[in-house]
Amino acid sequence: MSTDPRLVNLEIDGLHWVVRVAGSGPALLLLHGFTGSGRSWADLMAEATAAGRTVIAPDLPGHGGTAWAPADWPEAGDAATRDPSRATIERTADDLPPLLRAVGQERADVVGYSMGARVALRLAIAHSACVGRLILEAPSAGIADPGERSARRAADEALAATLERDGIAAFVDSWERTPVLAGEAHIDAVARAAVREIRLAHDPAGLAASLRGAGQGAMEPLHDRLREISSPTLVIVGAHDPVRHRAEAVAAGIPGARLAVIDGAGHAPHLEAPAAFNRLVFDFVSEEHVA
Repeated sequence: MSTDPRLVNLEIDGLHWVVRVAGSGPALLLLHGFTGSGRSWADLMAEATAAGRTVIAPDLPGHGGTAWAPADWPEAGDAATRDPSRATIERTADDLPPLLRAVGQERADVVGYSMGARVALRLAIAHSACVGRLILEAPSAGIADPGERSARRAADEALAATLERDGIAAFVDSWERTPVLAGEAHIDAVARAAVREIRLAHDPAGLAASLRGAGQGAMEPLHDRLREISSPTLVIVGAHDPVRHRAEAVAAGIPGARLAVIDGAGHAPHLEAPAAFNRLVFDFVSEEHVA
């Protein structure tokens, strides 16, 4: 039997979702970061499938194939249809329970990276029955200070406008030079090329809507709600992540959460230290299923 993921196309509340599903067994939901897609989890997906898991890896709104309308709809090419309010962290988290049900699952262990970790946090708070174990890679609970939040919204708006004006290639070139992604320079050339290919394939209008709708300045800050999370939680962060303090604050705010620091890694341990990252994930999720 092939272990290659199958593509599932879903319509949820007016949004066309593309979801990669593979394997069988307990469900593992993988939520990628900004400029990623479900394809970003290829290595972890293959290992999890081999380990007896049903793996579910959606393209999040504005990324990959998940769009405001299917590609064959006339309005799909109209940037005006990319409403940022449909790409928010809150709306995305609300879409995930029906998405899980559509692929035959009611509950999943959840892995989220960066933006995806913020979605996972919201999911664990607003839809706790859907979340088994929770693994947060390089998470943030948002921006608590209203002034700082407003400044971040303005910065993301400027970035979105630049993306729309200059196009995806120029944006990706600039994005990959941001300090938070410095650790990616040390991953092998094949993996780095695969990451770049995923980024370059995005629709600029979709990514711009994600910046406006799902940025840290746009989301509801969750610092005061972390204590509501009841799922067993593991927070993973790279020792050299320049925003490591955000992840440490999330771990400190969730009752009973564990913090794992991966030496030699920056903001993306799943890319920079995949063997260590995958081992942490599998060790943690397997605890729930030990007889």
